[in-house]
Amino acid sequence: MVANVEKPVMTVYGASWCPHCKRVKKFLAAHRVRYTNIDIDADPTAIDRVKELQDGGQIIPTVVYPDGTHEVNPSDEALARHLGLTTAATRSAYDLVIVGGGPAGLAAAIYAAREGIDAIVVDASALGGQAGISDRIDNYPGFPDGISGGELADRFVAQARRYGVELVSAVSVTSVERDDDDLVTSLSTGQQLTSHAVIVATGSTYRRLDVPGEEEFIGAGVHFCATCDGPFYKGADEVVVIGGGNSALEEGLHLSEFAKKVRVLTRSGLTASPLLQERVRSDPQFVIHTGVDIVELEGGKGRFAAVVARDRDSKEIQRYPAAAAFVFIGLSPNAGFLGDSVRRDDGRFLVTSPTMETSMAGVFAAGDVRSGSTKQLGSAVGDGIAALLMTRRYLEVHHHKAVPLVDACR
Repeated sequence: MVANVEKPVMTVYGASWCPHCKRVKKFLAAHRVRYTNIDIDADPTAIDRVKELQDGGQIIPTVVYPDGTHEVNPSDEALARHLGLTTAATRSAYDLVIVGGGPAGLAAAIYAAREGIDAIVVDASALGGQAGISDRIDNYPGFPDGISGGELADRFVAQARRYGVELVSAVSVTSVERDDDDLVTSLSTGQQLTSHAVIVATGSTYRRLDVPGEEEFIGAGVHFCATCDGPFYKGADEVVVIGGGNSALEEGLHLSEFAKKVRVLTRSGLTASPLLQERVRSDPQFVIHTGVDIVELEGGKGRFAAVVARDRDSKEIQRYPAAAAFVFIGLSPNAGFLGDSVRRDDGRFLVTSPTMETSMAGVFAAGDVRSGSTKQLGSAVGDGIAALLMTRRYLEVHHHKAVPLVDACR
């Protein structure tokens, strides 16, 4: 697989069953790095090349860099160094630390720079967040013909850089703690950043099935957002929804506006509200299968083709061809570094006040990590801006920033 049509900049020798290979490829894809993936099980000459590089060893993944050097099972930090990513803050003190470099975090950073707030953005993965790895975005205002997620993310990053915002990527935050009137943000590199305020904009992660084919076909027929990607399947004969909760059936109803048939597969019975269940069961466009385990997301030539499922009682295997599979088995907020120091809802998302402040003074939340957020790109950007403006007010009240004489419209 080549990440895009341009000449790849590195080569990854690996296999589909290798978890560290998946980690390396996910890291490179997130940073939009072009690479060639060579499967040692599919290419009989590949294992010989691996042995040659390792003087007889055959450990994967083996990554060959543009200069001809190679590393065996490189860490994310090692990959970051080879990519020339900034992984260290230039200073130890800022007005504001923004944790998360997706649309919400970058929008907050751009507004921070405009407001004269000294801010730094720290992201555990790649700047741009989930938007950056989306194949196509058709519902973001201002782009009537749509735009690739990578290009939109690059524009966010470029605008933040133009305003001089300091950006650190491939570095995770391990904790945020109060220190008298300030906050201390600890990084995985060992650095500690002191600030007057923190905005947490780390987003959430779609829970995965962890079955063969899922990682391979994400964005190529396997999706996690019907609102975002459903319109691509207008006129499709069938799409599959995996999951039986409120989100799954709500997204399924949205998909029924585009596809002729929506097939719902769930491990147990439907757990959505009775009203939603009734709507779906009474709709002839829906076919529901309960008590099935997903075995594989099958495809070929880089495109999803069918869901392979096993009945939990009979053990019978069924194959369901479809134009796409939409996985809705829950979301997990990316906020483990806060532990139990802040208030959360039942799903562990961060609960905020009307000013978007969490229960920890000076710590604000924006975007998908926040309880009640819509998990949409446009609202994440708005969340980031709103959180920054609330942060500015907090800094003014606590005398960390002068109150402007005229609060002019921007």
